[in-house]
Amino acid sequence: MPLYRVFRMKDSPRQQFRWAPHVSGPANAKPKDFEPAGQVEALHEYDAWRVLRESGEPLLVGDLLESAEGSLRICKYVGFEPAQWIVPESKPDNKLPLSDLQQSMEAESASPSAVSS
Repeated sequence: MPLYRVFRMKDSPRQQFRWAPHVSGPANAKPKDFEPAGQVEALHEYDAWRVLRESGEPLLVGDLLESAEGSLRICKYVGFEPAQWIVPESKPDNKLPLSDLQQSMEAESASPSAVSS
């Protein structure tokens, strides 16, 4: 039987999610807005919803299920829809290490000037 990982949406983002307009395509999920909440064995996401409801810890609107293959499904009022993790891109580090900067400056000062008078 397939195993699904459960991710519970934190309260603050859940309130925003509940009132957000419906969007087409996969929902974007930020990892910082979710907390891992274990796993559930189920035939499909609707079976997982039923199993969790009967266990006393039902899925709420905004909660995620992740399949063993890594596909995400988000619980909405109308059922489950596709979702995807979005991770902010890290800013590239454009700073050269001091030693490289010093070498670059030394190379420039050692080369003849291209400007002539």
